[in-house]
Amino acid sequence: MSGIRDVAELVTLAAGESPDRLAVVEAGGRSLTWAQLEDEVGRIATGLAASGIVGGHRVLIAIGNRIEFVTTYLGVLRAQAVAVPVNPLAKAGELARMIADSGARMVVADTDTVVTMRSAVDVVRSVVDGGDALDPELAARAVVPRVVVVGATLLPGERSYDHLRADIARPALPLQDPEKLAALLYTSGTSGLPRAAMLTHRALLANIEQVAQVEPPMMHGDDVVLGVLPLFHVYGLNAVLGGVLRHRAKLVLVERFDPQETLAIIDDEACSVVPVAPPVFAYWRPEPDLKERLGPVRLMLSGSAPLSPEVVREFTDRTGVPVHQGYGLTEASPVVTSTLCSKSFQVGSVGAALPDIDIRLIDDDGHPPEGDDPGEIQIRGANLFSGYWPDGAGGPDADGWWSTGDVGFLDQSGDLFLVDRLKELVIVSGFNVYPVEVEDVIEEVPGVAEVAVIGVADDRTGEAVVAYVRASGADHASLVDAVREHCAERLARFKQPSRIEIVDQLPRTVTGKVQKGRLRGMERRRTLGLLE
Repeated sequence: MSGIRDVAELVTLAAGESPDRLAVVEAGGRSLTWAQLEDEVGRIATGLAASGIVGGHRVLIAIGNRIEFVTTYLGVLRAQAVAVPVNPLAKAGELARMIADSGARMVVADTDTVVTMRSAVDVVRSVVDGGDALDPELAARAVVPRVVVVGATLLPGERSYDHLRADIARPALPLQDPEKLAALLYTSGTSGLPRAAMLTHRALLANIEQVAQVEPPMMHGDDVVLGVLPLFHVYGLNAVLGGVLRHRAKLVLVERFDPQETLAIIDDEACSVVPVAPPVFAYWRPEPDLKERLGPVRLMLSGSAPLSPEVVREFTDRTGVPVHQGYGLTEASPVVTSTLCSKSFQVGSVGAALPDIDIRLIDDDGHPPEGDDPGEIQIRGANLFSGYWPDGAGGPDADGWWSTGDVGFLDQSGDLFLVDRLKELVIVSGFNVYPVEVEDVIEEVPGVAEVAVIGVADDRTGEAVVAYVRASGADHASLVDAVREHCAERLARFKQPSRIEIVDQLPRTVTGKVQKGRLRGMERRRTLGLLE
């Protein structure tokens, strides 16, 4: 694949080689061949340019797993603009923050997201007009974006997706510099508020190619790949969609995961490669005929959060389908390791590094840890991001190494074993949650004196959010209800606390910092039945 500089160029190559083969199909029935996908991407790119979107402009995409996400994302890249895919379940306040932060000139919404998007744009408009609904730093970058709507009735000033599509696709200028920014992907990182990782065409293409070099292959041209992972997430966007584009496989888009419906789709569409997040295994565990229902599947891929060795062993014993998992991060575009790269299967390992990715461990002083001691994981490779938006802060160092914030150890064969996270990140169903973001929302509720948010183990979602709240009043029951209602209004569902504990005091260090380690210890004792 030498000479490729633009992710969207992969579509052009596929259309030239296999124009009539199906490229993308929806579980509901719509489909595009490679030639049709190439035409659609060209029409969107041409329409974006005619709408005043030029190289470097940001286009925010809040669309579910449907064909229009694929064509919009690739059309934005072909126009040499910057795609900003976001969670379609995000609340208006979250969307407003991302619109303002990215300085998006256009937002694209569908029937499920347009109402929330309109509210978010109204917030941004009020900020541009001098309001104070957002931080001054965000307000300084904010632009009132044009709203493009897929499949919904338009309001004055909005434009339909069909009108965005040009009648004829004009030839696109080739991308000269693969270091050009391709996408901003919002990630919780390891601390603070969500910020956007700056991913260039170079980074995205590098990881696609690194994955393609793995033997045996995760994906090949004859595969039918299940697209149930959300495309706004880096795993679905580049590991799944990017891999499909690279190998000319067929992608079956599924709007949302339902245990029974997804199994039916796998059977109906003869899906051979099934990339999922760890909670899927728990949802499928009670299924009595799981082996038969996964008949077409040759490979299960799990990522975005650790999967317990017991789950892998049980699933494989029941179905005969191998499960390979890996370790990845948004900042790495995303795949860093895979058990497909391991010399032999090892319980608890997340695999060895992909080709052309280096991994090393450092201690608190920046030196290699002694003996077999764990250390912070650092990575280096062409797949790494260019830092965080807008100024590139926090990117790789001068030698190309980037500190992940995760702790692990490497064995003599090169396999990586994850031990812990340095910071307080919570991963719910593969999605990162900042405790501080949830805490800030809960502190807005009258009657909350202070709050501490932690992650706890959960059989279905890997981790769940739990909030410990110190109340300033006596009516604890109504406070719990008020916190739940406020979080439901302000936070995406996966960020909302699964449980709210009202406490008299939060444990603190001598310097006054909340001891979240003690709260996590309380949760472990609760799990063991040692705490009422």
